[in-house]
Amino acid sequence: MPASLPLLDVPAAVCCAPLTREPLGPEDAENLASQLKALADPARLRLLSIVASSPDQEACVCDLIEPLGLAQPTVSHHLKVLTRAGFLSRSQRGTWAYYRLQPEALPSIAAVLTAP
Repeated sequence: MPASLPLLDVPAAVCCAPLTREPLGPEDAENLASQLKALADPARLRLLSIVASSPDQEACVCDLIEPLGLAQPTVSHHLKVLTRAGFLSRSQRGTWAYYRLQPEALPSIAAVLTAP
């Protein structure tokens, strides 16, 4: 099994200028790379899309397993990666975990990658 990269708690809003305006500093580059790594997986992109298109941009983990066709522990792992990267927040309701899209997460990534 390949070595896994450690995940960082990255603030949802990356506070750096668009790449075309000024060079990224080392810390901003690390934060942005961490967030992009979290998105660089087809299952995670699908999870993010499912949550984002759900009512109130929130979904129960129980509703995310079947659409992906993956085992519950695998889905939970991918959700944890997206949560640690700042794209989702998690709340526990009884035995189920619910995930909600963080509204500022995707626009902040887009702002860094978009030319002014």
